[in-house]
Parts: sequence; C-alpha cells; structure tokens
Amino acid sequence: MDQLKQKFGEKSAAIRSELRALVKDKGNMEVDSVSLGQIYGGMRGVKSMIWETSSLDPIEGIKFRGYSIPALREKLPKINGSTEPLPEGLFWLMLVGEIPSEDQVRWLSDEWERRGKIADHTFKMLDTLPADTHPMTQFSMGVLSLQRDSVFAKKYFEGMGKSEFWDASYEDAMNLIAKLPRLAAYIYRRSFHENNQIAPDTNLDWGANFAHMLGNDTKDFYDFIRLYLTIHADHEGGNASAHTTHLVGSTLSDAYMSFAAGMSALAGPLHGLANQEVIKWVFEMLQVLGKEDPSKEEITEFVNRTLDEGKVIPGYGHAVLREPDPRFIAQKRFAEKHLSESGIVQVVWKLFEVVPPILQSLGKVKNPWPNVDAHSGAILVHYGMKDFTFYTVLFGVSRALGVLAAMCWSRALGFPLERPKSITSEWLFNFAEKND
Repeated sequence: MDQLKQKFGEKSAAIRSELRALVKDKGNMEVDSVSLGQIYGGMRGVKSMIWETSSLDPIEGIKFRGYSIPALREKLPKINGSTEPLPEGLFWLMLVGEIPSEDQVRWLSDEWERRGKIADHTFKMLDTLPADTHPMTQFSMGVLSLQRDSVFAKKYFEGMGKSEFWDASYEDAMNLIAKLPRLAAYIYRRSFHENNQIAPDTNLDWGANFAHMLGNDTKDFYDFIRLYLTIHADHEGGNASAHTTHLVGSTLSDAYMSFAAGMSALAGPLHGLANQEVIKWVFEMLQVLGKEDPSKEEITEFVNRTLDEGKVIPGYGHAVLREPDPRFIAQKRFAEKHLSESGIVQVVWKLFEVVPPILQSLGKVKNPWPNVDAHSGAILVHYGMKDFTFYTVLFGVSRALGVLAAMCWSRALGFPLERPKSITSEWLFNFAEKND
C-alpha cells in the first residue's frame, strides 16, 4: 500500500472542498491591489497563486509548512547514521503537512529506490552529445527523455477524469524524483570523469546514494548532500523555476514536461545559475590576487573594484529576503562543524565579513546579506567538485521535491490554466496620465 498517496488523497480532498466553498462565497473579495511599479517590475510581490508547500518571510526566511530550516534540522528524521535530515522527510512534510516518522522516511527512501531505474535509451541519448554540452542542457534533455513513461500523459490520452489527475501526477512525481540522482550523476561522470560511471548502491538512502554516484563516499559528504537537497528544495511559488513549472503544469502538461521547463528557468544567471557565478567569481578573485588565502583588506579592495566596474557581487542580495539567508547560515553551521580549516571556506567567511558593510555603505542596496549561493560552491570545491557548471544540476535535483509536491496539490485542488491579463505600454501611459 502507498501510505503517502493515501494520506495525500484524503488531505487534498478536504482542502479542495473548503477552497471551492471559499471562492464561491467570497470570490469577489479584493486581496491585494497592484501598483504600476509592480506591473512594470516583473510582478514583484503580486499575490496571485496558491503554493501549499512553503512560504517565504523577508526576515525569517523560508518556512516549509511552517517549519524553519533550523527546526527542520532538529525535527526531521535522521536515519542510516546521518547527522543531517533526509530530503525524503521534507518531501513527506511538503506533501501532507506532517513531520514523518523514521519508519515513514525509510519507506519513502525504499520506494524511491524501487522506482529509480532508468531505461538505456536515456543514457544512449546523452552519450550522443558532446561531453562539454552544458550540464543543465543535458539534464533537461534527460528529463524529457524519461517522459515516454509518464503515467499522466498515458492516462489522459485514455480519457481519465479530472478526479484522477492528482493520482497520475503523484505517480509521475514519485517516479521522476526517484530517477533524478541517477540521471544527474551520470551527466556529472560523463562530463567531468571520462564517463567513468558509478553504479547505484541500493542500501543507501536517496541523498547518500546520489553522493555515492557522484564519486565521494565519505560520511561528511553524504551529510552535506542530504542537507543541500533539503534546503534547496523549495522557495515558495513565485521564483522563476517554481512558477515556470506551475505555469506549464497548468496547461496539463505532465510532470516531466513541466519540470524540464522549470529547469530552463533555473538555468538563468538571475536564478539558479547564480551558484555557478559565485564560485567562478571567487576563483577569479584568487587568481587576480595571486593567492589562495587573501586578507580581508585584499578582499575589500577586489570587492570595491568589482563594484566600480559596474558589476554585482555574486551571492549577495535577494529579491525578498532582508536578512542573511537561513540556507546560507545552515551551510555555514555545517562547515564550522566539518570544514573549519578549509581554505576556500575561510575565503567565503571573510567575504561574509567584508561584503555586507560595503554594500550597506552604498545606501541603495535593500539586502546586503549573502544568499544560499554564497556558500554552497566553496563546500563542493572542498569535497573535490570543482566543476562549477554542474552546480545548478544539483540545485535542480533538489528543487524537484518542492515543485513536484506543489504540482500534486495543483492537480488535487483543480487549479485552472494560468492566464494573467497583459497590457501595452501605451495603455499604461494613458492610465497614468488619466489618474495622475
């Protein structure tokens, strides 16, 4: 019996009934007005979608079903000798709103292992690509190659009713999440390790097996990948990759099509590719300064030079947050425990001391604090993963947890095709003149 599916079906049916009654009774109630600046500025802050799995507070940061990252690290089950929570537990929490037991996490981990096999045609397709094809391109293509097995697409073609949409989407989400570590590790090994592949270890949990297939079997690395996959999993629904997955999913594209579209958004430099840009900038700084352990004074000079050239400091600032990103802090706590002597990690810590005061002195930066991308690259480099063009694929594997859990909710609650109203610049100018 699939205990998670049964629990999700019961919970989503109850909330769907309540939401329908609310919309029928109060559908004309105004929730929030939209400013001209929001229309022109990328719809920043416009409340226009339901996202059940997480919410983002400017001060406290991301909360998954009401739980902060420090709370998750304390409350989510730790099994198989881990000292960090397992992402399986977070997926359970996001889907049904309950902290799972150790037995439930073990069940889900075993379930993903059972569903995790990938057909040979996916690997053969990837092997036709040049090895230097960007890993995110390979990742999206690999996901799309898995779509032939979509349960939703097959059942929709056969004429399933709307009441079955969530069930088929759940199956697709579970199958896709289960396969992503194998797909991502295959891309990493073919691109950066001469296609010397490492077979899965079915005795390991989802995150530890991913770490194993990447090529590092130390317990600390297992724990870091578990932590990484947990804290990157979701960031409410308005970010580009989540919103893209939601938008494409609203057309009733299946999980594979929708997630691949979301990964195209994640690959943008203003979104997930930023983790690549951070460590690239750090490497450039060390090269220019000609040393691996620059002083804070030397770092200050390089940061000011970067700003004088009209560039931003990668890894600093956030569209919503107004405090240091809790995901950055979680990684810093991990590094303090395991890698305090690492040179590249100490560079990141010096940047944490140097950059915020400089940005604050400019007088126009709303958030001078580091975001999640400011730390992850340095830890990965310490563990031997210096090929930073792969970092966004790691992000993508994690982000699948949140966006696919949310897709299950969208199907279960019967959300419609997303279709906002657009206007022309002429309309906006006329409106502003008439209402001045």
